[in-house]
Amino acid sequence: MDDLKIVELFLARNEEAIAEAQKKYSRYCDYIASNILESREDAEECVNDTLLRAWNSIPPAKPQNLKSYLGTITRNLALDRHDRNNAKKRSAVSLVFDEISECIPEATSSDITEELALKNALNEFLLKIGESKRIIFLQRYWYLSSVKDIAENNGLSENNVKVMLMRLRAKLKKFLEKEGINL
Repeated sequence: MDDLKIVELFLARNEEAIAEAQKKYSRYCDYIASNILESREDAEECVNDTLLRAWNSIPPAKPQNLKSYLGTITRNLALDRHDRNNAKKRSAVSLVFDEISECIPEATSSDITEELALKNALNEFLLKIGESKRIIFLQRYWYLSSVKDIAENNGLSENNVKVMLMRLRAKLKKFLEKEGINL
């Protein structure tokens, strides 16, 4: 079933929407949650919570891209659960955030225009770096994949991935500074 029909089922409050969304996107959501969470059970619960959250938010939301919508919900739920589970210890996820924090400003302002400017600048940067680098960047900083997994998925050595990510972070930092985004 295509996404438009699934969203229409959600909007009509037809419970078949949950089954169809689960059938089509549970593996995708599980991939996201599993990269963030250490526990298989937590990842599965996160995917189930994603479907419940989608049920409760559509309507009023009417997502244009159901896959991205569910992926974002999953990621946010998994990060929240990760924070709760690892409140006192450092984890692989916190190391990824430490990496990217070198070049992306911390969200301390409640100014929506600053957030929008950062979002637009990030999108522009990602469009400029080329598809293969964009894929690697997103695998690391959106999907929170390990360097080892990224290397295996892209036919590269772990060292190549580390160097590429380091260079991309430096380019991003320079790009954001040029755009006038304060770090």
